[in-house]
Amino acid sequence: MTSITVQRDVVLLPLQSVSGVVERRHTLPILSNVLLELTGGKLALTATDLEIQVASRTDAEAGAAEQSTTVSARKLQDILRALPEGSTLLLDLQDKRLQIRAGKSKFSLQTLPAADFPKLAPAGAATATFEIAQKDLRRLLGLVQYSMAQQDIRYYLNGLLFALAPSGLTLVATDGHRLALAAMATELNVPKVDVILPRKAALELSKLLSEGDAQVRVEIRDNQLSFAFGSIEFVSKLVDGKFPDYQKVVPSGYKKHFRLDRLQLQQALQRAAILSNEKFRGVRWVLTENSLHIVSNNTEQEEAEEELEVSYTAEALDVGFNVSYLLDILANVTSSEVECSLGDANSSMLITLPDTPNFKYVVMPMRI
Repeated sequence: MTSITVQRDVVLLPLQSVSGVVERRHTLPILSNVLLELTGGKLALTATDLEIQVASRTDAEAGAAEQSTTVSARKLQDILRALPEGSTLLLDLQDKRLQIRAGKSKFSLQTLPAADFPKLAPAGAATATFEIAQKDLRRLLGLVQYSMAQQDIRYYLNGLLFALAPSGLTLVATDGHRLALAAMATELNVPKVDVILPRKAALELSKLLSEGDAQVRVEIRDNQLSFAFGSIEFVSKLVDGKFPDYQKVVPSGYKKHFRLDRLQLQQALQRAAILSNEKFRGVRWVLTENSLHIVSNNTEQEEAEEELEVSYTAEALDVGFNVSYLLDILANVTSSEVECSLGDANSSMLITLPDTPNFKYVVMPMRI
């Protein structure tokens, strides 16, 4: 790398975009590195964990010779963060070392050959392609991603379903105890297809998307899902498996309905959770005419009780839920009110949002 001169933020901003996929500990040392490629006045930074690959391009010094190397993503990011804003960097590749100069600061980082960096190859031709606004995809992800399983033996639950149809896009996540579904009706020139994006990929993608109207180009290939937006190209392998039939899980025909102020319910549950059993995290919902009692207790015989006024005239009901699952949804939606629909003490509860008709959250009951 002949010396190139760049501004600190020109490297730091794309580096922050790609470094989220880098694993701190890995059997392959090069996976801790970021790939730097200078071609045609553009500097491309790429990181991968063999399952996900994120690349970001930025303008660099025009006329500089084409060159590439890999260097520790964490160390490079820490150095750039510690330098003053507006710093001018001089990058120089010499004898398997990347020299970084900024003012009177000088750093020498070990490199590994760019040729050894394991880039994800495109998996055949795209079977479906569509575009969606960044803010819309980010909103859909935010409405469901907290319901994904973590390290479940049913590996297809450790991810998020992208269900494409000509009529629109539906995202679904479940861990077997609760399920979140968010849909967007829009004309998509795509065939009907279901793919599962891995958990880590869904979380990283959500962080990178902006609240703007700029479009995301989404492509589905044989075993890959890719997203291109702004200066970023995000590619992930897909989870190989069949997602549960989510339409069978969403209850219909419930006759017990009532609405609650979201913040009021959230605060009552947070207080009740303090004295819930630390292992099982259960709270009882005791419904009587125009009243909801939320009751929790623990192995020390301590008890908390909250009472909320609700417009409810159906028969009395006593049902238990995991309080964490209820707090998760309330923390991830912005609606002022939530609507709860119930069957009997052994049935799941359906939570919907009056201002977001294409969202559904189902939580299974628990014995307390």
